Amino acid sequence: MTEEEEGERGVTLEDLKKKMADFAKERDWDQFHSPRNLLLALVGKVGELSEIFQWKGEVPRGLPDWKEEEKQHLGEELSDVLLYLIRLSDICGVDLGKAALRKVEINAIKYPVKLCEGSSKKHTQITTSDGLDTTTTTTTTTTTSSATNSNHRGLYAYGL
Repeated sequence: MTEEEEGERGVTLEDLKKKMADFAKERDWDQFHSPRNLLLALVGKVGELSEIFQWKGEVPRGLPDWKEEEKQHLGEELSDVLLYLIRLSDICGVDLGKAALRKVEINAIKYPVKLCEGSSKKHTQITTSDGLDTTTTTTTTTTTSSATNSNHRGLYAYGL
């Protein structure tokens, strides 16, 4: 498929997965793409992404004060993170699209609109009108670390 055709219909996770697999195969890099190695590379790329924001303070949506070069650099670092994540999921045999959709459904249960609208509380801090906490409304086996996530309340809506 040409870039023009991809641009017309949009790029899918499957397209990127295939491109990454082909890229690694052509270079004989599959031997280095263990889950551990890919995860460590992904973490490094997340670090590079975070450096872009490190000393900027809060920035408004759309990054209106950023130069075009800064936005382009951001796009490159975001792409690095995405590509490593897709490659890791492929190597681990996880259908990332299906897993992400399932996670959105799980989070909808953990964070009911009526109880969470406008709140950044973690799902374990939310109670229903009958006094039950929302952790009892789902039987998922997802695990989060309270110590790690305690400073990231606004990210809980995405299960991060």
